[in-house]
Amino acid sequence: MQYSEKVMDHFMNPRNVGEIENADGIGTCGNPVCGDLMTFYLRIEPRIEDPNKACISEIRFKTFGCGAAIAVASMASEMVKGKTLSEVTAMSRDDVANELDGLPPIKMHCSNIGVQAIQEAVKDYLKKIGRDDLAGKIKGCPDKKH
Repeated sequence: MQYSEKVMDHFMNPRNVGEIENADGIGTCGNPVCGDLMTFYLRIEPRIEDPNKACISEIRFKTFGCGAAIAVASMASEMVKGKTLSEVTAMSRDDVANELDGLPPIKMHCSNIGVQAIQEAVKDYLKKIGRDDLAGKIKGCPDKKH
C-alpha cells in the first residue's frame, strides 16, 4: 500500500494533537470493524446573529488507529481552522482525501470518520447553545454506540 508524501508527513508530524479544556464542542466517531476512533475538540468564535457563520478558532484531536487515521485527523484539523460551521458541515471525505493527495481505497473510511467526528463536534456545540434545529440537520457519525 503506497501513501502520498502528505499522508506520511501528517502521520509522522501530526498537527493539533491533544484536547481543549472546556471545549465548545466535542465529537467522536469510530468504526468498530477497523478499530479507528477519532475525537475532536473545538473552540468556536460565535456569531449570535447566525450560528452557521460562527468560526472554528481552535481545534485539537485524539485518534486511536492506523497511520491513515492519524494523517486524516491531522489534515482535517488543519482544513477546518478558521472555517465557518456551514463550511465545515459541507465538507466531505473526498475533500480530506484530496488534500492528502489521495488515500488507498481500503483507507477511505478513515476520511469518513474524520469528517463525521468534526461534524459531531459542531452538532455538540449547536446543541449546547440551544440550536437543536440546526444540529438536527448535520449528518455526523452514523454509529453512536461508541
